[in-house]
Amino acid sequence: MSGRMVTALHDLPPLWGFGYAVPMMQSAVNDRFHPDWLRPQWPAPARVRAVCTTRAGGTSPAPFDSFNLGDRVGDDPLRVTAHRANLGRVLGARPVFLHQVHGVDVLEAHADTPDGAQADGAHTRQRGLACIAQVADCLPILLCDRAGEQVAALHAGWRGLAGAGRAGVVEQGVGVMDAGPGQLLAWMGPCIGPHAFEVGEDVRQAFMHVDPSAAACFSALRAGKWLADLPALARKRLQAAGVQEIYGNDGSPAWCTVSQAGRFFSFRRDGICGRMAAAIALA
Repeated sequence: MSGRMVTALHDLPPLWGFGYAVPMMQSAVNDRFHPDWLRPQWPAPARVRAVCTTRAGGTSPAPFDSFNLGDRVGDDPLRVTAHRANLGRVLGARPVFLHQVHGVDVLEAHADTPDGAQADGAHTRQRGLACIAQVADCLPILLCDRAGEQVAALHAGWRGLAGAGRAGVVEQGVGVMDAGPGQLLAWMGPCIGPHAFEVGEDVRQAFMHVDPSAAACFSALRAGKWLADLPALARKRLQAAGVQEIYGNDGSPAWCTVSQAGRFFSFRRDGICGRMAAAIALA
Protein backbone atom coordinates (compact mmCIF):
# COMPACT_ATOMS: atom_id res chain seq x y z
CA MET A 1 0.00 0.00 0.00
CA SER A 2 2.55 2.54 -1.13
CA GLY A 3 4.60 2.29 2.04
CA ARG A 4 1.65 2.30 4.46
CA MET A 5 1.44 -0.59 6.90
CA VAL A 6 -1.93 -2.32 7.11
CA THR A 7 -2.70 -3.66 10.57
CA ALA A 8 -4.66 -6.89 10.76
CA LEU A 9 -7.81 -7.06 12.87
CA HIS A 10 -6.14 -9.36 15.40
CA ASP A 11 -3.48 -6.67 15.99
CA LEU A 12 -6.04 -4.21 17.32
CA PRO A 13 -6.83 -5.22 20.92
CA PRO A 14 -9.04 -2.17 21.65
CA LEU A 15 -11.38 -3.05 18.77
CA TRP A 16 -11.59 -6.71 19.66
CA GLY A 17 -11.39 -6.31 23.41
CA PHE A 18 -14.79 -4.66 23.73
CA GLY A 19 -16.65 -7.53 22.13
CA TYR A 20 -16.91 -6.12 18.63
CA ALA A 21 -14.81 -8.74 16.87
CA VAL A 22 -16.67 -10.82 14.33
CA PRO A 23 -16.40 -14.57 13.88
CA MET A 24 -16.06 -15.89 10.34
CA MET A 25 -19.41 -15.85 8.60
CA GLN A 26 -20.71 -19.09 7.13
CA SER A 27 -21.77 -17.59 3.82
CA ALA A 28 -19.40 -18.32 0.95
CA VAL A 29 -20.09 -14.79 -0.27
CA ASN A 30 -19.08 -13.15 2.98
CA ASP A 31 -16.01 -15.36 3.32
CA ARG A 32 -14.60 -13.44 0.36
CA PHE A 33 -14.52 -10.17 2.32
CA HIS A 34 -10.98 -8.86 2.64
CA PRO A 35 -9.64 -10.00 6.04
CA ASP A 36 -8.91 -6.41 7.07
CA TRP A 37 -12.48 -5.24 6.53
CA LEU A 38 -14.76 -4.84 9.53
CA ARG A 39 -17.59 -7.32 9.82
CA PRO A 40 -20.09 -6.26 12.49
CA GLN A 41 -20.76 -8.50 15.43
CA TRP A 42 -24.37 -7.87 16.23
CA PRO A 43 -27.46 -10.09 16.58
CA ALA A 44 -28.71 -9.34 13.08
CA PRO A 45 -30.78 -11.97 11.25
CA ALA A 46 -28.80 -14.41 9.13
CA ARG A 47 -30.06 -12.91 5.88
CA VAL A 48 -28.54 -9.52 6.72
CA ARG A 49 -25.08 -9.01 5.19
CA ALA A 50 -22.99 -6.15 6.51
CA VAL A 51 -19.40 -4.97 6.17
CA CYS A 52 -17.29 -1.84 6.43
CA THR A 53 -14.33 -1.57 4.09
CA THR A 54 -10.91 -0.20 5.04
CA ARG A 55 -8.00 1.07 2.94
CA ALA A 56 -7.00 -2.51 2.16
CA GLY A 57 -7.80 -4.64 -0.85
CA GLY A 58 -7.63 -2.38 -3.90
CA THR A 59 -5.35 -1.06 -6.62
CA SER A 60 -5.46 2.73 -6.28
CA PRO A 61 -2.12 4.53 -5.82
CA ALA A 62 -1.40 7.07 -3.07
CA PRO A 63 -3.08 9.12 -1.74
CA PHE A 64 -6.09 6.89 -2.52
CA ASP A 65 -4.32 3.67 -1.58
CA SER A 66 -5.70 1.24 -1.97
CA PHE A 67 -9.43 0.33 -1.88
CA ASN A 68 -10.93 3.71 -2.67
CA LEU A 69 -14.66 3.78 -3.40
CA GLY A 70 -15.12 7.53 -3.81
CA ASP A 71 -15.72 8.80 -7.34
CA ARG A 72 -15.41 12.51 -6.50
CA VAL A 73 -11.94 12.60 -4.93
CA GLY A 74 -9.67 12.62 -7.99
CA ASP A 75 -8.88 8.92 -8.27
CA ASP A 76 -8.83 7.01 -11.57
CA PRO A 77 -12.52 6.36 -12.40
CA LEU A 78 -11.72 2.92 -13.81
CA ARG A 79 -10.14 1.83 -10.52
CA VAL A 80 -13.10 3.17 -8.54
CA THR A 81 -15.53 1.34 -10.81
CA ALA A 82 -13.58 -1.89 -10.37
CA HIS A 83 -13.53 -1.51 -6.59
CA ARG A 84 -17.27 -0.88 -6.47
CA ALA A 85 -17.90 -3.91 -8.66
CA ASN A 86 -15.74 -6.03 -6.37
CA LEU A 87 -17.69 -4.88 -3.31
CA GLY A 88 -20.90 -5.84 -5.08
CA ARG A 89 -19.54 -9.29 -5.89
CA VAL A 90 -18.56 -10.09 -2.33
CA LEU A 91 -21.87 -8.75 -1.01
CA GLY A 92 -23.88 -10.60 -3.63
CA ALA A 93 -25.82 -7.36 -4.16
CA ARG A 94 -25.69 -4.17 -6.21
CA PRO A 95 -24.29 -1.33 -4.11
CA VAL A 96 -26.29 1.88 -4.40
CA PHE A 97 -23.77 4.72 -4.07
CA LEU A 98 -25.21 8.09 -3.11
CA HIS A 99 -24.14 11.67 -3.71
CA GLN A 100 -23.81 12.60 -0.05
CA VAL A 101 -24.16 16.27 0.89
CA HIS A 102 -24.05 16.21 4.72
CA GLY A 103 -27.82 16.49 4.81
CA VAL A 104 -30.63 14.48 6.36
CA ASP A 105 -32.48 12.94 3.40
CA VAL A 106 -32.86 9.15 3.35
CA LEU A 107 -34.13 7.62 0.12
CA GLU A 108 -35.87 4.33 -0.58
CA ALA A 109 -33.57 2.23 -2.76
CA HIS A 110 -35.14 0.19 -5.55
CA ALA A 111 -33.74 -1.87 -8.41
CA ASP A 112 -33.82 1.17 -10.70
CA THR A 113 -32.29 3.63 -8.22
CA PRO A 114 -29.21 5.05 -9.98
CA ASP A 115 -25.84 5.71 -8.41
CA GLY A 116 -25.38 9.37 -7.60
CA ALA A 117 -28.84 10.10 -6.22
CA GLN A 118 -28.54 12.92 -3.70
CA ALA A 119 -29.16 11.75 -0.14
CA ASP A 120 -27.26 10.88 3.03
CA GLY A 121 -28.96 7.60 3.70
CA ALA A 122 -30.65 4.73 1.93
CA HIS A 123 -33.22 2.18 3.04
CA THR A 124 -34.50 -0.91 1.28
CA ARG A 125 -36.68 -3.96 1.70
CA GLN A 126 -35.46 -5.51 -1.56
CA ARG A 127 -33.02 -8.35 -1.85
CA GLY A 128 -30.01 -7.86 -4.06
CA LEU A 129 -29.47 -4.18 -3.20
CA ALA A 130 -26.83 -2.88 -0.82
CA CYS A 131 -27.31 0.40 1.02
CA ILE A 132 -24.01 2.30 1.24
CA ALA A 133 -22.61 5.06 3.45
CA GLN A 134 -19.26 6.43 2.23
CA VAL A 135 -16.97 7.89 4.88
CA ALA A 136 -13.53 9.30 5.57
CA ASP A 137 -14.12 10.74 9.09
CA CYS A 138 -17.93 10.95 9.21
CA LEU A 139 -19.76 8.19 11.06
CA PRO A 140 -21.43 5.36 9.12
CA ILE A 141 -24.49 3.85 10.79
CA LEU A 142 -26.04 0.57 9.67
CA LEU A 143 -29.59 -0.38 10.69
CA CYS A 144 -31.66 -3.53 10.37
CA ASP A 145 -34.82 -4.89 11.92
CA ARG A 146 -35.04 -8.09 13.92
CA ALA A 147 -37.22 -9.74 11.30
CA GLY A 148 -34.56 -9.27 8.61
CA GLU A 149 -37.03 -7.51 6.33
CA GLN A 150 -35.35 -4.12 5.92
CA VAL A 151 -31.94 -2.47 6.18
CA ALA A 152 -30.50 1.04 5.99
CA ALA A 153 -27.16 2.83 5.84
CA LEU A 154 -26.70 6.39 7.10
CA HIS A 155 -23.89 8.91 6.56
CA ALA A 156 -23.65 10.92 9.79
CA GLY A 157 -21.32 13.87 9.84
CA TRP A 158 -22.03 16.44 12.51
CA ARG A 159 -24.31 18.51 10.26
CA GLY A 160 -26.46 15.57 9.25
CA LEU A 161 -26.52 14.21 12.78
CA ALA A 162 -27.53 17.54 14.31
CA GLY A 163 -30.01 18.21 11.51
CA ALA A 164 -32.57 20.95 11.89
CA GLY A 165 -34.17 20.84 15.28
CA ARG A 166 -34.97 17.21 16.03
CA ALA A 167 -34.95 16.10 12.40
CA GLY A 168 -31.47 14.74 11.72
CA VAL A 169 -30.34 11.87 9.53
CA VAL A 170 -30.77 9.38 12.40
CA GLU A 171 -34.36 10.42 13.00
CA GLN A 172 -35.06 10.29 9.28
CA GLY A 173 -33.48 6.86 8.91
CA VAL A 174 -35.28 5.34 11.88
CA GLY A 175 -38.52 6.93 10.72
CA VAL A 176 -38.46 5.46 7.22
CA MET A 177 -37.83 1.98 8.61
CA ASP A 178 -41.19 2.12 10.35
CA ALA A 179 -40.42 -0.66 12.86
CA GLY A 180 -42.08 -1.30 16.19
CA PRO A 181 -40.49 -0.49 19.55
CA GLY A 182 -37.33 -2.48 20.19
CA GLN A 183 -37.25 -3.91 16.68
CA LEU A 184 -34.23 -2.05 15.29
CA LEU A 185 -30.53 -2.80 15.70
CA ALA A 186 -27.73 -0.35 14.91
CA TRP A 187 -24.02 -0.71 14.22
CA MET A 188 -21.69 2.28 14.12
CA GLY A 189 -18.49 2.09 12.09
CA PRO A 190 -15.17 3.95 12.34
CA CYS A 191 -15.09 7.75 12.37
CA ILE A 192 -13.03 10.65 13.65
CA GLY A 193 -12.45 9.97 17.33
CA PRO A 194 -13.25 12.08 20.38
CA HIS A 195 -9.60 13.09 20.83
CA ALA A 196 -9.27 14.33 17.24
CA PHE A 197 -12.57 16.04 16.40
CA GLU A 198 -12.04 19.73 17.13
CA VAL A 199 -15.16 21.86 16.62
CA GLY A 200 -16.38 25.35 17.36
CA GLU A 201 -19.06 26.59 19.70
CA ASP A 202 -21.60 26.55 16.85
CA VAL A 203 -21.39 22.77 16.63
CA ARG A 204 -21.80 22.35 20.36
CA GLN A 205 -24.82 24.64 20.39
CA ALA A 206 -26.41 22.81 17.45
CA PHE A 207 -26.61 19.66 19.55
CA MET A 208 -27.36 21.27 22.91
CA HIS A 209 -30.26 23.21 21.38
CA VAL A 210 -32.02 19.89 20.89
CA ASP A 211 -30.68 18.05 23.93
CA PRO A 212 -28.91 19.95 26.72
CA SER A 213 -27.41 16.68 27.97
CA ALA A 214 -25.33 16.56 24.77
CA ALA A 215 -22.93 18.87 26.63
CA ALA A 216 -21.42 15.72 28.13
CA CYS A 217 -20.18 14.75 24.64
CA PHE A 218 -17.93 17.83 24.39
CA SER A 219 -14.63 18.51 26.16
CA ALA A 220 -13.23 22.03 26.43
CA LEU A 221 -10.05 22.52 24.42
CA ARG A 222 -9.49 26.27 24.48
CA ALA A 223 -11.60 29.39 24.18
CA GLY A 224 -14.43 28.67 21.74
CA LYS A 225 -13.05 25.28 20.76
CA TRP A 226 -14.19 21.84 21.85
CA LEU A 227 -13.44 18.18 21.24
CA ALA A 228 -16.61 16.40 20.15
CA ASP A 229 -17.41 12.75 20.71
CA LEU A 230 -19.26 11.92 17.48
CA PRO A 231 -20.04 8.27 18.36
CA ALA A 232 -21.48 9.34 21.72
CA LEU A 233 -23.62 12.02 20.07
CA ALA A 234 -24.92 9.48 17.56
CA ARG A 235 -25.64 6.97 20.32
CA LYS A 236 -27.74 9.56 22.15
CA ARG A 237 -29.69 10.34 18.97
CA LEU A 238 -30.27 6.65 18.24
CA GLN A 239 -31.48 5.99 21.76
CA ALA A 240 -33.78 9.01 21.69
CA ALA A 241 -35.20 7.68 18.40
CA GLY A 242 -36.00 4.35 20.07
CA VAL A 243 -32.97 2.26 19.05
CA GLN A 244 -31.64 0.70 22.24
CA GLU A 245 -29.33 -2.00 20.86
CA ILE A 246 -26.31 -0.21 19.44
CA TYR A 247 -23.08 -1.98 18.54
CA GLY A 248 -19.69 -1.09 17.12
CA ASN A 249 -17.80 2.17 17.63
CA ASP A 250 -17.33 2.92 21.33
CA GLY A 251 -15.09 5.93 20.81
CA SER A 252 -11.86 4.09 21.61
CA PRO A 253 -8.69 4.79 19.56
CA ALA A 254 -8.97 1.68 17.37
CA TRP A 255 -12.11 3.13 15.78
CA CYS A 256 -10.57 6.55 15.04
CA THR A 257 -10.08 7.26 11.36
CA VAL A 258 -7.58 10.06 12.08
CA SER A 259 -5.23 8.11 14.35
CA GLN A 260 -5.35 4.81 12.43
CA ALA A 261 -3.59 6.14 9.34
CA GLY A 262 -2.54 2.77 7.96
CA ARG A 263 -6.06 1.41 8.10
CA PHE A 264 -8.61 4.16 7.53
CA PHE A 265 -9.01 7.09 5.17
CA SER A 266 -9.28 10.47 6.91
CA PHE A 267 -10.11 13.73 5.16
CA ARG A 268 -9.22 15.81 8.20
CA ARG A 269 -5.81 14.16 8.46
CA ASP A 270 -4.87 14.00 4.77
CA GLY A 271 -7.11 16.40 2.85
CA ILE A 272 -6.93 14.42 -0.38
CA CYS A 273 -7.81 10.79 0.28
CA GLY A 274 -10.09 7.94 -0.66
CA ARG A 275 -13.42 6.86 0.80
CA MET A 276 -14.46 3.75 2.68
CA ALA A 277 -17.95 2.31 2.69
CA ALA A 278 -20.22 0.71 5.25
CA ALA A 279 -22.59 -1.57 3.36
CA ILE A 280 -25.66 -3.59 4.28
CA ALA A 281 -27.91 -5.82 2.19
CA LEU A 282 -30.58 -8.51 2.42
CA ALA A 283 -29.60 -11.95 1.13
